[in-house]
Amino acid sequence: MVKSLKDLLAEANGSVPKLSPAEAAEKMRSGDVLIVDVRDPTEVQQTGRIKGAVNVSRGMLEFRADPESQYHNPVFQKDKTILLHCASGGRSALAGKTLQDMGYSAVYNIGGFKDLAEGGIETEPA
Repeated sequence: MVKSLKDLLAEANGSVPKLSPAEAAEKMRSGDVLIVDVRDPTEVQQTGRIKGAVNVSRGMLEFRADPESQYHNPVFQKDKTILLHCASGGRSALAGKTLQDMGYSAVYNIGGFKDLAEGGIETEPA
């Protein structure tokens, strides 16, 4: 069966829990989390990033998250809670579903950068 973007987003949003900025802040305070910004580097340069976030563009996520890949980033550990965001929440939902498919279990979509910053999440320059 061929899937449209709408189908893929519905599947991702049905699988990956979405957190509000307040819930995301609580997760950030509660322990060992990895915050992943899946926006393109040019977007991050223009707006900054969530404090402590790792920028891995959506197109490189699988390569960075797979321990068997030569491009693996060791910050990706399957026992960590992963909080994903992008500009509006779509790419982070798709990224979350991909990470779930790769065996990551504690994966959350925390939405868009602007909403997070306006919700009081601390940011920093890129």
